[in-house]
Amino acid sequence: MNTKQLSVTLYLLAVAVTLGAVLILGIVVAPVIFHSAALLPTDLLSRYEEGMLMGEIFRRFSYWAYVMAVIMLVFEGNEYRRQRRDKWAIMSALLGVATLLMFAAVYVPMILAMQAEGADATATEAFASLHSASEFDFKLLAVALIVLFVRRMQLMFLPAAGR
Repeated sequence: MNTKQLSVTLYLLAVAVTLGAVLILGIVVAPVIFHSAALLPTDLLSRYEEGMLMGEIFRRFSYWAYVMAVIMLVFEGNEYRRQRRDKWAIMSALLGVATLLMFAAVYVPMILAMQAEGADATATEAFASLHSASEFDFKLLAVALIVLFVRRMQLMFLPAAGR
């Protein structure tokens, strides 16, 4: 395996890991956390406490989001610099970086700040709107990562002249 193949393989692995994390957090973790009353014999957690748990999970995910945004910028920037440009890969990578940074640098800190103000702050329309926007951002991130992963896989198997 040459250096180019190794770098693309590692990049695809990082994209796949990030996509897997986004899907697991959104499809598995959030529903379990926010429906704990259906799974436990008694109501141990309030909605606010469930939100605090989920907020901490997303705070920790944010560290990976920052790392992945840098990885995507470096890899795609290098591809662009080396004249290996693909509009779908670049657009999906830029969307992925934007949504990762929006989630990690804007939505998570704002949600955590509102949670720190107490349960009443999380019962407001402003919090509901913020939460809804963060969910949309996370879904958009998943789509961007799927497109990026599929396109980069396709490019691995295309001859260089076919790009």
